[in-house]
Amino acid sequence: MKKFILISIVILLSCLAGGVTYVYQNLDYKTSKNHPIEIKQGMAFYKINTLLKQKKIIKDSRFFHHYCKYKKQVNNFKSGSYIIPAGSNLEKVLHILTTGKSVQNKVTISEGKNIYEVANILEQNNLVDAKTFIALCKSKSFLSELNIPSNVSFEGYLFPETYFFPKGYTEKQIIRTMVKQFKQQISSLDFSQTHLSQAQVINLASIVEKETGAAWERPIIAGVYLNRLKKNMRLQADPTTIYGIWESYKGNLRKRHLLEKTPYNTYKISGLPLGPIANPSLAAIKAVLVPKKHNYLYFVSKNDGTHIFTPTYKEHLKAVRQWQLNKKNREGKSWRDLKKKF
Repeated sequence: MKKFILISIVILLSCLAGGVTYVYQNLDYKTSKNHPIEIKQGMAFYKINTLLKQKKIIKDSRFFHHYCKYKKQVNNFKSGSYIIPAGSNLEKVLHILTTGKSVQNKVTISEGKNIYEVANILEQNNLVDAKTFIALCKSKSFLSELNIPSNVSFEGYLFPETYFFPKGYTEKQIIRTMVKQFKQQISSLDFSQTHLSQAQVINLASIVEKETGAAWERPIIAGVYLNRLKKNMRLQADPTTIYGIWESYKGNLRKRHLLEKTPYNTYKISGLPLGPIANPSLAAIKAVLVPKKHNYLYFVSKNDGTHIFTPTYKEHLKAVRQWQLNKKNREGKSWRDLKKKF
């Protein structure tokens, strides 16, 4: 009998110890990194709970449910965009999501935007002063501090993405976040696939990004420019010329602009421009690393975001007459139609 009681006590203590450990592990569990999370209006608790578990913000969804019931907070979650800071435990996570005090500013930076456009988007969302942001983007000391292979600006290195910036984030903190995202995104890419340096890849990728509204054309256009570089032909890319006069550009590229020599006018200079002309997507960077192999040297817009590619100047002129000089082929077309057609 004594032996039975002793065994029972041991089992009971083991269960209690296991329970205490379970509770402690859940209460003490801390997030390993910053986690953006969006709680939508009217979102049910079980969906919030599942989302937190999927993002590894909490350790155990069942425990979190019981904890929220104990705290009487199951129905008190506030909708909004948040960042759960690294090192947050269960209590802090619950506090953030039920008080709404750490609501974040959600902003989307589309691929192909340049630093001037990014500055305006951020300013419109009350996140930065555009002039301060641009000045920092051109700061040589800040470029060096973040180890960016450019002495011009952060152009090309502010990764296009949807961001959740905490209130009070400074221009420097925002740039740091976007550069960090860029480095994370390209970390798995193999830059040894090309003879170009990493900086040259980003430079060319920014041109590819600006030249087409059709994702499947990126590797083809990358191939065109690489073919031209191999033959020591000028790139003759309109987007680079526009970037070189961006701060005075009125939206209409004229012949006088093509004749104006700037470090970005690839009608007047050989090789790549001084630096990137926009912030390219990962797909555009991959297109430069793994371009389509072909003998095309020219392409002309079909006025809907896609292009006609040709290997000779004679064929190129024919395509220009058909698609650029023929008014009928220029009427009512937009790259936006691509989404409807494909």
